[in-house]
Amino acid sequence: MRIAALLLAAGRGRRFDASPSASGSSKQFRMLRGKPVIRRAALALMSHVDVLLPVGDDPLLAESLAGLDILPAVAGGAERHDSVRAGLEALALLPEPPDLVLVHDGARPCVPAQVVQNVIDALKQHEGVIPAVAVIDTIKSARDGVITGTVPRDGLWRAQTPQGFRFQTLLELHRTHRDARTDDAALLEQAGHPVAIVAGSEDNIKLTVAEDLMRLEGVIDRNLLPRVGLGYDVHAFEEGRKLILCGIEIPHTKGLAGHSDADVGIHTLCDAIYGALAEGDIGRHFPPTDNEWKDMDSARFLVHAGERIRARGAMLVNADITLICERPKIGPHAETMRQRLADLLQVKVSRISVKATTSERLGFTGREEGIAATATVSIMVPEDEEA
Repeated sequence: MRIAALLLAAGRGRRFDASPSASGSSKQFRMLRGKPVIRRAALALMSHVDVLLPVGDDPLLAESLAGLDILPAVAGGAERHDSVRAGLEALALLPEPPDLVLVHDGARPCVPAQVVQNVIDALKQHEGVIPAVAVIDTIKSARDGVITGTVPRDGLWRAQTPQGFRFQTLLELHRTHRDARTDDAALLEQAGHPVAIVAGSEDNIKLTVAEDLMRLEGVIDRNLLPRVGLGYDVHAFEEGRKLILCGIEIPHTKGLAGHSDADVGIHTLCDAIYGALAEGDIGRHFPPTDNEWKDMDSARFLVHAGERIRARGAMLVNADITLICERPKIGPHAETMRQRLADLLQVKVSRISVKATTSERLGFTGREEGIAATATVSIMVPEDEEA
């Protein structure tokens, strides 16, 4: 059975009242733990279907789905049923039209794999299938803010997507019934086709209002795995240079030698972050052979490392930096360093530790020839991130 999926992205989300992250963007293009909402929705479907077709004409659609092995988007319509019909007609023109089709809201980014599989499995016996969750709360009817009655909840379900159908059945019904429906299952119901219900999930949240973003972040955060990174760096002292440590200038007789500003604290912290993300080291991202980084403020490097954390949908749990030197004394500057690093990484200062130790006059640090630094970071990374 050849399976296709329509990913609906033409809606404007009138009820979504959060401040936009990009002017004029729709809710399905908002960033959710480092990825657009609709990209997460697409990734949730792709391993279950043979072809995926986005429906929508927002310029952000192609950008949000860039790099994915999917069909080019087709323009949507004024209403949901218009968009579904446009997608079905496009699938009908494929050299191999599908046998089954899933219709999924681009604003449902966290549909569990088991829900998608439940729908597909049930289509072996049914022409239409929807995932749903039983209503368990007491339901009240009301008018003008006053309760008018209690609605029996027995047999009530909250419908979700993806909804699944025999392709030809849904296509023919959309061609003959062009009036609005709240979902595609209603078309089959009206035409007398039984529609089956399979188990949905409370995690299959549709982004409708601003508060839903926090709920969706909670779903994603439950699937984060811990990563640990270790950094180590050394720089020799050099006459005539400023001493920059952990993003601030420290009064001292010498600075540190290096291609950039030689901030040994930031360099080791960047290495720890890149290591936890399995993205190499600082030299891979900012080669010392490249004159673009000559005398560069190392704050630029740490900002990039923080951006990589967020781009992966990850979260910095904490960072612990140790500076190893006889002089200068780090203690008087440690709190300022912590705040500077926290600002650069866009995290709370409580997640950053800066401390120092000496080497008891032993080795190159003991002879005051340079400064060494170590860093350990803990990062939570999504379990199901893209390869």
